[in-house]
Amino acid sequence: MKLDTKQEFSQWMFQVLDPLKPLYSHGCARLHLGDSGVTYPKTSIEMEAFSRPLWALVPFWFGGGTGFEEIYQKGLKNGTDPDHPEYWGGFGDYDQRFVEMAAIACGLIFTPEKVWEPLGETGKENLANWLYGINEHIIPDCNWQFFMILVNVALKKLGRRYNEERLESGLSKIESYYTGEGWYRDGGSSQKDYYISFALHYYGLIYAKAMEEDDPDRCLRFKERAVLFARDFLYWFDENGAALPYGRSLSYRFGEAAFWSAYVFAGLDDIPLGVVKGIISRHISWWMDQKMFDRDGVLTIGYSYPNLIMAERYNAPGSPYWGMKILLCLALPDDHPFWKAEAKELPPLSEIKLLKQADMLMHRHGSDVISYPAGVCEKYGHGHVPEKYSKFAYSTRFGFSVARSQIILHENAPDSSLAFVIDGDDYVFVRKYSDSYEVLEDRVISRWHPFPGITVTTTIIPKEYGHERIHEIESQYDCMAYDCGFSVEKFTEGYEQRAEGTKSSVSYNKQGCHVSGKGPEAKGIVIEADPNTNVLYPNASIPAVVYRIKKGEPIRLETRVETYM
Repeated sequence: MKLDTKQEFSQWMFQVLDPLKPLYSHGCARLHLGDSGVTYPKTSIEMEAFSRPLWALVPFWFGGGTGFEEIYQKGLKNGTDPDHPEYWGGFGDYDQRFVEMAAIACGLIFTPEKVWEPLGETGKENLANWLYGINEHIIPDCNWQFFMILVNVALKKLGRRYNEERLESGLSKIESYYTGEGWYRDGGSSQKDYYISFALHYYGLIYAKAMEEDDPDRCLRFKERAVLFARDFLYWFDENGAALPYGRSLSYRFGEAAFWSAYVFAGLDDIPLGVVKGIISRHISWWMDQKMFDRDGVLTIGYSYPNLIMAERYNAPGSPYWGMKILLCLALPDDHPFWKAEAKELPPLSEIKLLKQADMLMHRHGSDVISYPAGVCEKYGHGHVPEKYSKFAYSTRFGFSVARSQIILHENAPDSSLAFVIDGDDYVFVRKYSDSYEVLEDRVISRWHPFPGITVTTTIIPKEYGHERIHEIESQYDCMAYDCGFSVEKFTEGYEQRAEGTKSSVSYNKQGCHVSGKGPEAKGIVIEADPNTNVLYPNASIPAVVYRIKKGEPIRLETRVETYM
């Protein structure tokens, strides 16, 4: 699938959103897409599903398009009417509906003729009052501050009651998150993931577009930071359009490239339009080759295929439509140079690149993009935090796996990890987070403990064949340590696996991974991972080397991980 013209981008939007039309409620304020559960109630689930398509529709309308207006005019009117049976209701602290206000606020800022003027005076009053509720409750000290900011900007521009104090406090908090060189932290979180790109930068650039006359200095800062960030973020994409599967909220899928749409929307051109267009177009095309829709054409929870195992506790059936943010480029006028630009390949990039602010090394290895992160993450998060942040390597071609359980290797599926099993037990222990770390120009060093009484210093060194791992271990227990390579798809043409001596390998016609080790009683094995643990393919095997660790004896392990495509 190739997207080039504005018409083709618009057609793709309808291809994704049209299957939703029969599923809106009678009053259009609710959208029921499935029955899996999350941490918030049904009203919020269905309101979320209603709101998220607006991330594409508002830019589409702003750029001159028509479609879905009646649904959203009716839904906004009924959802905020306290006397209507589909009323979205009042709020509590940390309410999910505050998240969904942001898309509505963007509609009010950029396309009031579509979502404000048709409501009538009573409808306008109800909507304004409902939105103002975000100012009366506690919201998290993170990217959520931008939801409050955008709501107050919208209310201010419409001449309605807004909260100047909350607006300013939110903007001050966003400033405090900036860490330099184009990077933010997401509030108190130390982990660097797509929330930096599709949240903090994305909303900052929307603010910069909406408030460039009212708040020019801040808007300029937001733009300057995005320019710096873009130079690093290029490294998260491979030549086929795939983005690095890393971190949480991967069910937002093509939202991974939403930053680039905001980049051109804000008028930034440090990276040529053709390059940016190529990233967006190839990214959407890559996703359309995946199995992300159900039989009715509705997006599913998962990554490359429907997969609840890897989901976060906040992934409701409508959550994936946050990815529609990638279509902010539809706001560009028909004669904008973006639509005339030829989609270009990525510019020449370094084979190995230190992303200091992201605490990781990037490695462009053939057609693969591999990240070696330092294992920096929250100790307790939204689900599968160690798997999403603390593996030794993440790959656009091999993905990564999430654990079905912490019992038995095949259920844990510990690809790109050093997994410990203490003698006499079946539990599997891996790096959950690093106690300390260094990210240098040519290696990543981390100190961590999988279990009290076991300490590990791991050095990861990118090589021309893949990467080398050196582990220095001290243990108060007799145990086995399994140093695992990447998961490789099975049930494929030419599939083959081997384990002999100190080596193991899994491969098929398109790619493979080979692991070899040096250490006490080193032995090559292949782990048959449970189905639906890898985010890219539902069935996978993991080549590994297992070592014997003896109580009280400091040990050095050396493992070589080779990949080929």
